[in-house]
Amino acid sequence: MSENEKVSPAELVEKVDSKIEQVKTRSLDLSFNELLDMYENKEFEIDPDYQRLFRWSEEKESRFIESLILEMPIPPIYVVEKEEGIYELMDGLQRISSYLHFRGALEVKEDQDKLLRLSGCDIVKELNGYTFEELPRVLQIKLKRNFIRVEVIRKGSDQRLRYYMFKRLNTGGELLSEQEIRNCTIRLLDNKFNDFIINLSQDTHFENCISHLSEEKKEQKVDQEYVLKFFAFKNWRDAYKKNVAPFLTEYMEKVSDPTQEASKHFNFGEEEEAFRTTFAVLDKALGENIFDRINQHNNFVSSLTPTHFDSITIGIQPLISRLNPNDEEQMNKLGEILKELKKDKDFIGATAGGGKNTISYLNQRISLVEEKVGGMLDGQ
Repeated sequence: MSENEKVSPAELVEKVDSKIEQVKTRSLDLSFNELLDMYENKEFEIDPDYQRLFRWSEEKESRFIESLILEMPIPPIYVVEKEEGIYELMDGLQRISSYLHFRGALEVKEDQDKLLRLSGCDIVKELNGYTFEELPRVLQIKLKRNFIRVEVIRKGSDQRLRYYMFKRLNTGGELLSEQEIRNCTIRLLDNKFNDFIINLSQDTHFENCISHLSEEKKEQKVDQEYVLKFFAFKNWRDAYKKNVAPFLTEYMEKVSDPTQEASKHFNFGEEEEAFRTTFAVLDKALGENIFDRINQHNNFVSSLTPTHFDSITIGIQPLISRLNPNDEEQMNKLGEILKELKKDKDFIGATAGGGKNTISYLNQRISLVEEKVGGMLDGQ
């Protein structure tokens, strides 16, 4: 049955009910002190990669603590049950981390103080300047006993439904990059492909090729997104339409989900070799300038250009077996060819300006790279 083929009303209701039955949930009201104890006893986990996304300023943290002291209502948090009684946080990071920081239990970044001193309270401004230990005992107890609703997705729930549920949750009101969200949620399906991407993002040739990516982008895991983009366009370009972000997410889902054909056919050994060879070649050809544009003065513009990334990395794939990163003469010629291509009016037309994310422009610029590099190899 195709996705657009309608079923009868009774069949539709039956399908909905069957999915509902596959998600096993329970609701708990837990005090913040209980959550703190669970966190310290490794019964309440925050994944290290997820915890690094903690971005609230100390002012926002302070206002949250002030809300708890004033007994204001707060939204629930969502956890997934890894094993009986062991919970992993999936939504509510900013709130929970703020409380743990105030209690001195959070593993903070190097530029953060271990103890949060209230600084942003705007309702009871007299709270500003206090740490937890300096608060009157009655307010300490109030904070410890204040509770929060915890929505638990039980271990027996269907893993794909758990994944889709968490992917749709609001992540605490903070703007996360697409790749950060993928990293946080994809492990509900399987973490093997995600770990694979993270590992390859540390390849020295790849790191040099994308060295013009800003530090802010790297903190948002955009370097890992470029690794994902390489495999998605290399293996699944026929499914691409126009919008890159959902295309990358869907590809990552398919390779991460053990029930999907894309997962079964993804050969990690072969794919890793293709990736490392590709970036060894590109690093030797133009190094850190490989994905730069060239200005009217024939100088590289130091910025990683996404359209240059997809066209060059994918354009050389049919020729990769003929490219040898240890052949210095060949690598010099490849660098010259790619530099000239960056000045070609057809290539500029397919890579620069708005509206260049369509499949037609993508295929056009990839073909231009394959044609130019292929011509270089055939002329040797």
